[in-house]
This record gives sequence, C-alpha cells and structure tokens, in this order.
Amino acid sequence: MKHSAIFSAFALLFAPTFAFGACSVANLTRCLDSACAINIGANPAARCQYCGSAAAGKPSKSTAMKSITAGSSARYNISDKELKNAPSEPGERYVWATRICLGKVTGCTTDDVSENYDSLIEQSCTAAGISAQMSNLTQKSRKQKTQNECSNDIGACITNDKHCSGDYKNCESDADFDRNFSDCVIAANGCDSFSGAIRSTLISTRDKIFANADAILANIVAAYQKTRENKLKNTETACRDSSGKNKCIATVCNNNMPHKCDVGYEYENGLASELCKFYDVACDRLK
Repeated sequence: MKHSAIFSAFALLFAPTFAFGACSVANLTRCLDSACAINIGANPAARCQYCGSAAAGKPSKSTAMKSITAGSSARYNISDKELKNAPSEPGERYVWATRICLGKVTGCTTDDVSENYDSLIEQSCTAAGISAQMSNLTQKSRKQKTQNECSNDIGACITNDKHCSGDYKNCESDADFDRNFSDCVIAANGCDSFSGAIRSTLISTRDKIFANADAILANIVAAYQKTRENKLKNTETACRDSSGKNKCIATVCNNNMPHKCDVGYEYENGLASELCKFYDVACDRLK
C-alpha cells in the first residue's frame, strides 16, 4: 500500500536526493520508530497514536516512556533534541519523521517508507481498535483546505525572507526552490493535493521575476552604451571641424576676458586659444 495522501507532494522532491545506494529497511524502520514507536513495548498502539491517526487517542505521558530503539545504535535514531520539535498531530509527525530519516538513512525514498512502515502503523491501529486503512485515517486526521487557501499560505511562506524571499533571490536554482517549497507545504498542512499546481505557479512567478530583472539590466547597459557612443561621435565631430575648440575659445572670451576678445584686443583671443589647447591634445588621441 502506498501512503499517497501524505507523500505524493514530496516523492519528486526527495527521490533524486536519495537515489544512490541500497535502502536499509532495518535502519529506516529503526529511525522512524524513534519518533513513532515510543514506549511501544508497553503500548502496542504507539505507532498509530504517534504517526497514524488522532482517532487512536493520545499516547501515554508516563515518565517511564522510552524509544523502542533505546540501547541500540543512535546513528539512525532521531535524537531527543530533535524530537522536541516534532509535531503532535499524527499525520504531520509522520511526514516530519520521514524527512528526518531520509536524511539519516541514505539510499531510501518515500516509497520505501510507505511500503515498509505503513503496514506497521496499520497493525498498531488494529491494536488500538481502528480498522480503517492508513490512507483513510490520514485523510480524516488532516484538515483539508481549498486551493486558494493553500496558494495563499504556501505563497506567503515561500516569499518569506527565511525561505525564497520576495524577489526569490534565495531560490534561483530549482534545488533551492524545491527544498523551501517542501518546508512550506508541510507548514501549510492539508495542501498536499494542490501542491503540484501551486509549485508550477510559483516557479513561473520566479522565472518571470528573474527574466524581468535581466531585461531591466540589459536596458540599462544598452542606454549607457548608447550614451557613450553618442558622446564619442559628438567629440569626433567637434575635433573634425574644430567646433569644439572654437566654442571653448568663445566661452573663455565671453566669461574671462575683460574686452571679450573684441577687435583691437587680439591678444585676448590668443590667451583664450592657449587655455583651450587641451582640445588639440584630446583630438590628437582620437586620431
């Protein structure tokens, strides 16, 4: 049986990451048990209560509780520190534990989790007096939302600075986007069936933002290039017909010479010409 109600949104995201090597079902089960089978020796319904259905009731809060994996290698166990952040709602806890364990036990995928652990949870639910299939239990225990609600929740999460940010600067690669999107789908709770369509919309939004940014940058670069080209053409023209230097001389005569270089004061014109000689130097360099 496939645990499709929970994992359909995440199979595509996680499978490429953990596609190498063979999956150790024993280590994967040990890891999941450290979050879902606490005190199972004294409480056969533990897997159902922790990671199956809220209908199975709340697990015992006895101070004697301990993980079924206590005493075994802690390499594949979810630590006590990590468990402090575990969700209390069974469906969310199962997804949370799966994400942690796929990071600890390499070579495994969400299909390995569904194929090997769902039956253990169903056995535990039977022990608790619940006979429904795991998929039905999960559907009942998780609040379902409308697509608009999910789009709003996931979109707000994705554009948060802790994830992709409003300009998607933290999610330029698909791998970064998928990692953050996975976190936001889990946080939204009850949006699994809409996740594919929402992801496509958000990816399209991201790509448009990047495309617009590239276009704006290209326009700015082109504008500066055009300005430089125009200045160069104007300078070349001013050098070719000496209009640039003549304009300089006229300005100096008008603003700096007491007699404005009028007739009879040709020496002022000579001084102005010397002051504007930098045009000759600049034009020589353009030749």
